[in-house]
Amino acid sequence: MGASRDGDRSACDECGETGVSVGERGRFRLLAWLCERCWNTFANEMAATDGATAAPRPDPGPDDVTWIEPPVCPECGALVRVYPTNYDRWVSLATVELPAKDVPEAFRWRLTRVPDLSPVPTDVVAVRVRGIDPLPGEPVVPAHRMMCVGGPGSPSRGERSGRH
Repeated sequence: MGASRDGDRSACDECGETGVSVGERGRFRLLAWLCERCWNTFANEMAATDGATAAPRPDPGPDDVTWIEPPVCPECGALVRVYPTNYDRWVSLATVELPAKDVPEAFRWRLTRVPDLSPVPTDVVAVRVRGIDPLPGEPVVPAHRMMCVGGPGSPSRGERSGRH
């Protein structure tokens, strides 16, 4: 997916629009050259498919020293970890890692450090495990909705065990 160049402007891979809203999209891996409208459509479709529908964590100011409590699932009351995805949406993840064999394919996530020049991790994003299946014993982070015991968004018992 390469972008067409018009002088120093880029064209959207989807609609062909040129302008200042067109740019590289994706947190650390180039997903596409898209305008703002096409990017939001694409990212929202991915989020709906992946279940990445969590609200972003509060962004404290640099001088804010107040304690931020870990988020709690409104359905089951369990603690969750909320992370940004590589396509700029947010997902609620379980607080434990499990072997891949115990997590159905649709609920597997990994936490990945955003590459930068600093040896100190500055940002971590959640990436859905796709393409190549992990080894059965390899740890993955399940989406919280797999482990949630209540609420309309929780999967059926068959989905949780990997049987449909």
